[in-house]
Amino acid sequence: MLSVLRNPTYQRLFSAQIVALVGTGLLTVALGLLAFDLAGSNAGAVMGTALTIKMLAYVGLAPVINALVDRLPKKPVLVSADLARAAMALCLPFITEAWQIYVVIFLLQSASATFTPAFQSLIPTVLKDARDYTRALSLSRLAYDMEALVSPAAAAMLLSITGYNNLFLGTVAGFLVSAGLVAMTAIPPSPVGSTTQGSLWHRTTLGARIFWRNRRLRSLLALNVVVAAPTALVLVNSVVYVREILHRPEADLAFALACFGVGSMIVAISAPRMLERFGDRTVMLTGATLIPTAMIGATTVTLTAEPEAGWWLLLGLWFLLGAGNSTILTPASRLLREASTEQTRPYLFTAQFSLSHACYILSYPLAGLLGAAAGLGWAAGALTILAILGSAGAFLSWPRHDAGGAGAPDLKERYVEQPAEQPVP
Repeated sequence: MLSVLRNPTYQRLFSAQIVALVGTGLLTVALGLLAFDLAGSNAGAVMGTALTIKMLAYVGLAPVINALVDRLPKKPVLVSADLARAAMALCLPFITEAWQIYVVIFLLQSASATFTPAFQSLIPTVLKDARDYTRALSLSRLAYDMEALVSPAAAAMLLSITGYNNLFLGTVAGFLVSAGLVAMTAIPPSPVGSTTQGSLWHRTTLGARIFWRNRRLRSLLALNVVVAAPTALVLVNSVVYVREILHRPEADLAFALACFGVGSMIVAISAPRMLERFGDRTVMLTGATLIPTAMIGATTVTLTAEPEAGWWLLLGLWFLLGAGNSTILTPASRLLREASTEQTRPYLFTAQFSLSHACYILSYPLAGLLGAAAGLGWAAGALTILAILGSAGAFLSWPRHDAGGAGAPDLKERYVEQPAEQPVP
């Protein structure tokens, strides 16, 4: 898997991704502490609002921004987005009101909505070989999982010697280093004629329209729902399971979240071999089967609530949920690559970025608000039903004869949009 790092262009881009992720992890910890300083017991409401603003920026702005910057060279777009993120992070230590958090987070996440899809759509251009691209996806998934484990630990170490405001400086440094690495990278120029013509509306909605016309991508849309359900359950309600349901000490929350991350990491490491042997459809739909099954188990834990037996069952279920998520998330970009051309690729990656985050706007309130109002059992049950519905949609949408992967029929040309008769520059 590490052999893909021999490509110097990808090596620098991957390094930029790593340092930006670490910076983002520090931001998450520091932002929570800032919210507590400003709002005290209402810090949860501040964080919930900030996360909602983040998702709305991802869902609403990403397609529009991509349509606006599509004709610009990739490197200046990526560097400018990183510099904008660094500038917004630098504002956070000086915030004195909760509303200021919302403004800064909106601007910062708007820059992320510019950077992330553009970055993801660039990797297939750098790594033409399908096997190399699969290895890169595994490394990327591994990086996200490692960040979830390493950043909180790094933040805890830094907080023992400095104040949380200095964590924001670590975030600034991460984005600046990322910008520097991208600036030093020899990024392949876009092929002549690779930009899409047409009105701003045509380009903004292009990715979503391609998604709807391609059965594999419709299945991916349903799989995004499957992934959003356990992610919300684990991130929002793990503390409730650990502290209130199972009556475990605070430190055990870290163990529960670590099991979720380790399950995802193990699958990410083995993904290239699994995908080469079984194909995309089998691997991804296995995850769509595993996740609802494990979530039924999580609902059972809510009802039994036996501290000792329930604790070990919870750890096993969180491991399975992490593994199930990774079987879907790791190969997802392969479907986008196979269904796109140089012309349509940025739009498909942006559509996936936007549509996948839209699913969290549904799952997070189910996990948090429903759990608080009606109890954890209702929240777990509702999220389980959501996962089952998404799984059913994925199975029905993906043709049985299409295994996916390198040997799958190439359907991309069928979905290339024709430019409008009178394109708007």
